[in-house]
Amino acid sequence: MMIDLRDCLVRSTGPLVATLGVSDLVVVATPDAVLVASAGRAQDVKAIVERLRAEGRGEADGHTEVHRPWGSYRTLDRGPGFQVKQIRVSPGGRLSLQSHRHRAEHWVVTEGTARVTRGPSRTALETLDLEKNRSIDIPLGWIHRLENPTDRPVVIVEVQSGDYLAEDDIERYGRRLWPRLTAAGPTTAAAASRRHAAGASSRRLIR
Repeated sequence: MMIDLRDCLVRSTGPLVATLGVSDLVVVATPDAVLVASAGRAQDVKAIVERLRAEGRGEADGHTEVHRPWGSYRTLDRGPGFQVKQIRVSPGGRLSLQSHRHRAEHWVVTEGTARVTRGPSRTALETLDLEKNRSIDIPLGWIHRLENPTDRPVVIVEVQSGDYLAEDDIERYGRRLWPRLTAAGPTTAAAASRRHAAGASSRRLIR
């Protein structure tokens, strides 16, 4: 919303920006930051980036929404020991088979039907389909994968917890393993839950 502006550049991909009676300004708003600068100093924005890096702020090099070949993810909230993301997987999209050394994850399906592969080791993996409003735990160190075998988007909310939550805490596994995982087809969440109930992992990993 712009009223009585002169020689200004205003752009927002996030919140509503309202300006009134200003001139010679550059205003750029994104979901995680807002820049307001004199039009004559716009070329000096690198000084702000350097200051953010010096203070260890993630906004200097990252964005709240990151696009990948399989879809995108957006950071909703973060704090000491936790991070919350919204992950959107495009139809036919599939994330890599992976594990994390420093964090556990809890997934809640908010849209579509997600296919989840998970297990404590390469020889103990299961594949199951989770519909909207179902949830599942990915314990620390477990191998896992998220994919969308349908023709509609899949959206989940991922809650990470641990002592280190950076994106480089990831170990990926080769594609050679994948054909063996899907040969028998996905199991149902109910069947997976019954199997866990019979063993030591009966602590409600699927909800």
